[in-house]
Amino acid sequence: MNFIEELKKYLVSFWQPVPAVIALGVLSVYYFGITGTYWAVTGEFTRWGGHALEFVGVDISDWGYFKIMHMEGNIFTRVDGVMIIGMFAGVIAAAFWGNNVKWRMPASKIRIYQALIGGIIAGFGARLGMGCNLASLFTGIPQFTAHAWFFTFAMIAGVYLGVKVTQLPFFQSKVKLQKLSCSIPIQSNEGSDADKVKQFFTIGTFVFLGMMVWAIYLIFVGHEKLGLAMLFGGAFGLIIAKAQVCFTSAFRDIFTTGRSQMARAIVLGMLVSSIGIFSYIMIGVPPKIMWAGPNAIIGGALFGFGIVVAGACECGWMYRAVEGQIHFWIVGVGNVIGATLLAFVWDDISGPLATSWPKINLLESFGNYGGLLMNYALLALLFLLVLKLEKNYLKKLKGNANNEK
Repeated sequence: MNFIEELKKYLVSFWQPVPAVIALGVLSVYYFGITGTYWAVTGEFTRWGGHALEFVGVDISDWGYFKIMHMEGNIFTRVDGVMIIGMFAGVIAAAFWGNNVKWRMPASKIRIYQALIGGIIAGFGARLGMGCNLASLFTGIPQFTAHAWFFTFAMIAGVYLGVKVTQLPFFQSKVKLQKLSCSIPIQSNEGSDADKVKQFFTIGTFVFLGMMVWAIYLIFVGHEKLGLAMLFGGAFGLIIAKAQVCFTSAFRDIFTTGRSQMARAIVLGMLVSSIGIFSYIMIGVPPKIMWAGPNAIIGGALFGFGIVVAGACECGWMYRAVEGQIHFWIVGVGNVIGATLLAFVWDDISGPLATSWPKINLLESFGNYGGLLMNYALLALLFLLVLKLEKNYLKKLKGNANNEK
């Protein structure tokens, strides 16, 4: 088998989550070092909401949150904007390469309401906490900002509450299973299916190559940072889609199935990226430090609850939406609405919940190496917490099995 066939086989198949998440951690370090910002998505979603308001004639020039978010430019001229374009190119390419594109409608009206309401709650919570599972967790914790730790532990509590609520009978599927008296033959047209797979692979290749040509063009016309941001976005999108990285399932599954592989992978990814971010900070790249107030705790809890109700986090909905799952388009719309609602009320709540509280940089509070050790100690604590929650679930499951005997 030649190199092209090997590469094609690799692009078609799913990837292992642990090395994929560690790769995301390494890439996020270089993204920070090159662009000066961290890998994040909901900030740009908030700007989209602001532009939508401007489009319909709303004057947002006095809205405090949009001043923080810097509304200058557009999706094609902002680093975050072109990075997200790259991410969409990556997830679209992954979906077509894997022959995983098919229109799928929500299973029931309840799922539609869940997607919209959960998406709104998650979007609101993410922006109240100054970031989602990226800026206030995966790429926030390696920035040594205390708010990300407040957000993360509150998010786990929110995920637990979300699991308990979605297990109520009201949220259970009303689809009735029907017993059949005989098997139903599956109709297939091997020739047509093979042509479809080839066409999909070609479409995915064109999308990914088109993104790369666009990025290289930006680099050569003097917009190096934008071009590199798009390339990084393409890599982020491709990896999360091929490895099916979902921060919702990572923590939700601990409470529903006892599986903690993805959560452990996320902690390992942050262990790797923390030392890389630390190196860049030591040579003068300023970290992103946010308010460590009630906003981080409330926002984290709302975000954790919302992503479980919606069924996807801010990364998960992107690759599932381009696979044709309408449910996750609704989640994405809900995220933008929730972020915009937070911007609407920000000036009334920001004082008591956020801006009157300090921005705590662990490297300043404990010294450079003391802060690094503190971050690693907290990551070790988070890793042990994940293992403890997994053990508790399995112990409870075993106890229930013994009671049924």
